[in-house]
Amino acid sequence: MRDDTNVSGTKYANLFEPLKINEIELPNRVLMAPLTRNRSHSDGTPKEWAQTYYGQRASAGLIITEATQISEMGKGYLDTPGIHTEKHAEEWAKIVDAVHANGGRIFLQLWHVGRISHTSLLPDGASPHAPSAITAESQTYTANGFEPTSQPVAMTKDQIAETVEDYGRAAELAVKAGFDGVEVHAANGYLLDQFLQDGSNERADEYGGSVENRMRFLTEVLDRVTEVIPASRVGIRLSPLGQANDIHDSDPENIFGAVIDMLDPRGLAYLHFVEDFSGKATDEQQQMLERLASRFSGAFFGNGGYDAAKASQRIADGKVDAVTFGKKFIANPDLPERFRLGAELNEPDQSTFYGGDEHGYTDYPALDD
Repeated sequence: MRDDTNVSGTKYANLFEPLKINEIELPNRVLMAPLTRNRSHSDGTPKEWAQTYYGQRASAGLIITEATQISEMGKGYLDTPGIHTEKHAEEWAKIVDAVHANGGRIFLQLWHVGRISHTSLLPDGASPHAPSAITAESQTYTANGFEPTSQPVAMTKDQIAETVEDYGRAAELAVKAGFDGVEVHAANGYLLDQFLQDGSNERADEYGGSVENRMRFLTEVLDRVTEVIPASRVGIRLSPLGQANDIHDSDPENIFGAVIDMLDPRGLAYLHFVEDFSGKATDEQQQMLERLASRFSGAFFGNGGYDAAKASQRIADGKVDAVTFGKKFIANPDLPERFRLGAELNEPDQSTFYGGDEHGYTDYPALDD
């Protein structure tokens, strides 16, 4: 087993080895996961607080922003940020500048929620878009608190084509804002995931049925995004275990194996798995995830249920190249330094995770505070 202490006595030393993902060098392997915080203006413009929040966490090897909707129809939760207007890009640019000023790197996560939405959140009370008109047994967060998701409508081919263009426009605005790259969110039961998995996709056209057809929308989105941003600066997030938002497939290893085989030759920045969203993944499920990950030859990021010791061991075993941390980064803006020193971690206040003011957002102390 690899020693977890280097010559200077730093515990879990491999967490602090640089990682090169194509032309981007990450200074460490303690990455910040995308974290929905519901603190933007109602029109999707980030608030000024976000400059402080992200800037405080710039010591992460890479920050992946909170999920950011690519269009008005992509919104699924109250006060989440957007990347579909010039104003959005202008405010995101200030956040990117704050991260860069502190020596950090930041990718924007591109998001369309699909059926995980509510009519009160969408333009003119529209019904959510989805591959098929199947309501998710799930909830979303509205002005009234948590409510069941609304009945969706099956997207027309024209609407699919428009959404592909929305991804392209969002990528263009991300470039304008100065992001180092983008992550395409195809996980956790949102729109791209809904097209992939047969529990939510019952289409009979070229976007449904066979594995190849169900992958078509994702393939078109990636083609469009990489027209704007080099593939070397585009990551993707998947969740093959289907642990969120009523998503499931009759043969997940088959569909996700095909997806990864499609992704591998593209030269993407990384593949990012939600490995254990609920903390209940079985050994068999974990083995499936490892088989799937082994089909990708680029950088692989793990997520779910990690602490410093587990992350270090998984890196040493060659199972992951880096790990994204969520709740720990919420409460510990200087998480890499705390891991390096073996320092005590702040405990997150779950009551402040979604919505609110700067309390529980920018006021967690760093060690030198």
